[in-house]
Order: sequence, then C-alpha cells, then structure tokens
Amino acid sequence: MDRQEPGGAWPPLFEVDSPFFADHGRLRLLDDLGASPKEIRERLLDGSYRKPFIVENGPLRYLHFGLTYVQSVMRIGEPDALDLRYTQKMMGFLLFQPQPSHLLMLGLGGGSLVKFCHRQLSETAITVVEIDPDVIALRKHFLVPEDDARLRVIQDDGAAYVRRQREQYDALLVDAFDESGMAPSVADVSFLRAAYAALRPEGVLVMNLAGEKRRYTEIFDDVLDVFEHQVLLLSVPDDGNHVLFAFKTSSFEPNWRRLRVQAKELKARHELDFPAFVQKMERAARLGIDACFPLRGDY
Repeated sequence: MDRQEPGGAWPPLFEVDSPFFADHGRLRLLDDLGASPKEIRERLLDGSYRKPFIVENGPLRYLHFGLTYVQSVMRIGEPDALDLRYTQKMMGFLLFQPQPSHLLMLGLGGGSLVKFCHRQLSETAITVVEIDPDVIALRKHFLVPEDDARLRVIQDDGAAYVRRQREQYDALLVDAFDESGMAPSVADVSFLRAAYAALRPEGVLVMNLAGEKRRYTEIFDDVLDVFEHQVLLLSVPDDGNHVLFAFKTSSFEPNWRRLRVQAKELKARHELDFPAFVQKMERAARLGIDACFPLRGDY
C-alpha cells in the first residue's frame, strides 16, 4: 500500500496487472481510458498512450514515459535514496559547491534528486521546473515533499524558464527527458548559453546524457565551446548514461588532493561514495574528453 503524506488527496490511478512486463507486478495509470487491460497494452505498445505511468514491482516503483526507458525508480522503503547510479554521480557537483544556497533542477521525474537534496541540504533553496503536468500529478506517488519555504515545483518549459532568468544559481541540474531521450529543448546551443548565464561565477552545470545518442552527441561540442572546455565527463556503465559537469569559471583547475579530503567529509555527511567520484573525475581529466566520450560522431 502507498504511504500517503498528510494533506491533499492523490490523483486516482487506474491499476491493472501488468500484461507485458514479465515480473513487474502492477501497472498504474492516471486514467482508465475507458479501456480493458488488453486495450491499454495495445496503446502502450503502439505508443498512442501519451501519459506517464507507474510500474510497481515489490519494493520498487518505476516511472515510465514509454516502453523503451525507465525514467525514475524509487525504493518504497527508502523513498529519499538515490537508487540509480547516474543520480548518485550527478550529486558530484557538491565537491565543487558543498554548501549551495540555491539549486535549479530541470525535470522532476520521480523526484529522486529533489527528495535527496531537500533532505540532505537543509539550508538550500531548490527550484524544480517540469514541463509535463501529468508528471507533477504523480509527485505524491513518489513521495516528493509539498512545496515549502525551500522547495518550489513549477510547471513550465525548463529551457524557456532558464532563458528568462535574471537570478543566478550555484548549480543547474538537467535531467529532462521525453519518451525518446533527452528533451530537444535542452539539446540546443541557445539553452547552453542561457544556462551559462544563469550560473554564479563558480557555478556548475550538471547534465544527464542518455537515451537516443544522436540527441546528446550533437550538442557536446557546443558544451565545450560555451563553457570554454571546462568540462568533465563520467560514464555510468550500469545505467548506460554519461554525466557531464561544466564549470563556469574559466580557470577551472581542480586541486585533487583537496578534493579527496573533501570527498571523505561529504561521504560521511551524505552517505554517497564521493571518494570514488573524485577518482573517476581525476581519471577523466587526465584522459581527456575524447577518451571519455568515444561516441562522438559515432551514431
């Protein structure tokens, strides 16, 4: 049974036994389409069902936009944990901004990053921009906290929101996807320029690169250009992703010895393997972008 937060009812979900995910238990949708499980299956398979949906399998709850990719996963007994490796590596920005005052996140999904930051960074304001109202409608099913003095979830196009910003942020985390992969609006050089402008002088852009390779390999040279090659890239073999860190400072020269010390402190505070993140970042910096991202031009 779901754990409901006090205050406000959840949107009703239509629930059926999953007809095609072999071991994935229950399929839960925002509406019943006036349809049978057979018709739901057909619409999911042919792509005509356009809303996000939940697949529940024992202790895990997944968010899907379609059949190809898992958008988010929550361990029901530990709803604030970062279960997917790429989300853990995205938190590597804390090595460079250990006490951020304001984070901007594009893409709510199942709220993994939002929940972790809201709980772990108690002095940090968090603004989340999500384009899809149906994703926001599912936030309580993923136990995303209500908006409060530190947290705002806004329905808007994330790229357009960044372009309108006059405020600057310590970090901008981009995890914006549709059913095919990266949202086209953030795979665009004009967005990258706006993101650069929206960061404070020591700010960090963090992007999850995944899905259809063409979408994110084509923007990579633009990232290097806009951020003057101040970029680190980490692969996430377990999830099939890459996590990109781009730094606004033009004199980005990490002190790896200091970062290794800081990583131990961050691990004790946040229970993530920051020492391993530093090791991978240092190796990536030594090898260079082409060695870390062999997919460029190969799609």
